[in-house]
Amino acid sequence: MQAADLDPTVRRDLLSLDKTNAEAVARHLVMAVRLIDDDPRLALAHARAARQRAGRIAVVRETAGVTAYHAGEWAEALSELRTARRMSGGSGLLAVMADCERGLGRPERAIELGRSDEARALSGDEATELRIVVAGARMDLGEYDQAVVTLQTSDLDPARTGSAAARLFYAYADALVAAGRTDEGLTWFLNAASADLDGETDAEERADELTGDNPNP
Repeated sequence: MQAADLDPTVRRDLLSLDKTNAEAVARHLVMAVRLIDDDPRLALAHARAARQRAGRIAVVRETAGVTAYHAGEWAEALSELRTARRMSGGSGLLAVMADCERGLGRPERAIELGRSDEARALSGDEATELRIVVAGARMDLGEYDQAVVTLQTSDLDPARTGSAAARLFYAYADALVAAGRTDEGLTWFLNAASADLDGETDAEERADELTGDNPNP
């Protein structure tokens, strides 16, 4: 583990710190990123340590927020991400913030974020992720038809592949099934399985369940 392992753009953000402190913060950030998938609680401990040393730097607060999100600390994550946005501006990570609202049992607030001016300014994968979260919030409220409509965009192209496409197709399939449109849901679970080149979802298993081909019901 070396501070040099940190992304150069992030390291530049630490230049306002004295050299010794910057080195320590960088090491904590590196560890937070490395551990976030396998040990999110330990990753959060490193992110908190970085925040204690450099709480006035936006990227540190953002890292603390994302790490708290992965650790299931919704309130902490939301607070950190709000702070990071105030410090740096922009609308990044709006989907994560909306999902934190869901985690806190406030799906209505997630939907409000999806209607914000900042949300309308999003494009590409960021816009797709927010749509997925808002659709999930609709489903939390039992509004399954609205969830389906939320996900109906030009990005629903079965020819697409990759993580973003697979996640969108999967969410759309899930919403269709919840809305009672099982045949259409099956089609989109199969589309999600085809798009999911890295095996991130259980789309194939969900499709098997709908067709009765699952050997372990």
